[in-house]
Amino acid sequence: MTEPLVVAIDGPAGSGKSTVARAVAERLGLEVLDTGSMYRAVTSLALREGVDPRDADKVTILATAVDLRVGVRVLADGVDLTKTLRSEAVNELVSVVASVPGVRRELVERQRAWVAEHGGGVVEGRDIGSVVFPNAAVKVFLTASDAERARRRGDEAPESVARRDLLDGGREVSPLVAASDAHVLDTTDRAVGDVVEEILSWL
Repeated sequence: MTEPLVVAIDGPAGSGKSTVARAVAERLGLEVLDTGSMYRAVTSLALREGVDPRDADKVTILATAVDLRVGVRVLADGVDLTKTLRSEAVNELVSVVASVPGVRRELVERQRAWVAEHGGGVVEGRDIGSVVFPNAAVKVFLTASDAERARRRGDEAPESVARRDLLDGGREVSPLVAASDAHVLDTTDRAVGDVVEEILSWL
């Protein structure tokens, strides 16, 4: 039985993950899954429901019970949370929620189920090649200079971006790290098309 084609794209905020993932998926005729939106949705839902994002037990229960649909729009129990995902409140707390082991276990299982359901895909996040899909056909870890990442994330303060990267890189469960067999690409001065072509050459 042929394994579904999975392209894993990881990297810190502003490295170009979403743009590159969408472009690679289009070229391959695959769907794309933004796993970061899943953690943001759980964080947003916790705030909406009055659940303390720092309460590991309660936020795990929330993540386990929620009907989560991630695509162009992000729905949690039928509520469209898309516009809230990049709010300052979510930016501040998403790394806290993402560090909860129970939340990660639940969402990793959902990410794997999504790939099985779609017959493969381009999956972007922070632990895709290292944890979620260690046998991905190709693993990419994108980087960019601090100045360029701050420019790209103009909707979020540089201090907030740096804080999330520090927290995600230092968490005990599934930290932000390049898999040992990942291709590391600096996207600072490269066109998206150029990056995409290089990724496709590795398949």
